[in-house]
Amino acid sequence: MEISVDVDPSGALLSGVARRVLDEALSYALTQAGQEASERIHRILDERIVHPTPYYETQITTDVAPGHVRIHDRGVSYGPWLEGISPENARSRFKGYRAFGSTLDYLVESNRAQVIVQQALDRYLARIGGH
Repeated sequence: MEISVDVDPSGALLSGVARRVLDEALSYALTQAGQEASERIHRILDERIVHPTPYYETQITTDVAPGHVRIHDRGVSYGPWLEGISPENARSRFKGYRAFGSTLDYLVESNRAQVIVQQALDRYLARIGGH
């Protein structure tokens, strides 16, 4: 399972110092969003898994690259079943935990992702003017 976000900022304003500062702000925002998403996924799993074994949760990781954040379970074979998106879920009573999906829904529907980006911009934009 994974959550993935790509951003490609471009334009005339984004050159020189402004571009570097905005790149730093974007990197910070993606790191913050990834950390918050990962924490939320772990919290959901902690609340919903009745008999936890640590292996699955230890496989959930966050990768941040320029303009991109990805939270995933390293391709654990039963990850789709735990999430509830496997064909097996349709044939069983277990419908999945929806940890990744509900986290993505939360970040989008609550505008939390937008808040994280705005906080990062507020933190870094003052540097463009030398403040």
